Amino acid sequence: MTADANGSLSGRAIVEAIKAAGVEYVISVPDIVTSDGLLWPISRDSDLAHIRVCKEDEGVSICAALGYCGKRALLLIQNTGFFDSINAIRAIAVEYGNPVCMMVGLQGKEPDVLPVRSNKVSVRIVEPMLDVMGIARHFLRTTADADAIAPTIGAAYRDDRPVCFVLGRSPAG
Repeated sequence: MTADANGSLSGRAIVEAIKAAGVEYVISVPDIVTSDGLLWPISRDSDLAHIRVCKEDEGVSICAALGYCGKRALLLIQNTGFFDSINAIRAIAVEYGNPVCMMVGLQGKEPDVLPVRSNKVSVRIVEPMLDVMGIARHFLRTTADADAIAPTIGAAYRDDRPVCFVLGRSPAG
C-alpha cells in the first residue's frame, strides 16, 4: 500500500489541530523532517510556547511535568530521537501513566512507502516499538489525517496515557 500520491500533509492544519487540542507547549529538538512546514511555524506562533531541548528524553520529562501542572504539551522529534529516548518514554510515559504526546518525523522514509515496508530499519521499526510499549499511534500522511490529532490528545490526557503521531511525510508549509 502506498500513500496518496496527490495528498499532502499541511503543517498549518497540524498546528491548528494541536491548538484545538489545548496544547500550549511544543517541546522539540531541531530536525530536518519537520523544520520547514511545522517546526518553524510553531516557533513563530504566539499561541504556542516553543521549548527547545538538547536531548529528546529531556522533552519527555518536560511534557510529563507540564501534565502534572494541568498544561498540555507535545513533543516534536524524529525517529532517531525517539530511539534515543526509549527508556524515558518507557518509564515516564508508559509505566508511570503520563499523557506524553509525541509527534515523530521519519528521517529517511522513502516517499509513498509505508513505514513497515521501508528499506531503512530506523523507519521500519518505529511503529512496532510503539506497539510493543502499548502506545497508541496515528499515522499522518495527508491533511485529512490531522483531524485525529485533537480528539486523540484529549483522550491521552483524559486517560493518562501516552500517544504518538507518526509523520508519514514532511509537512508542507
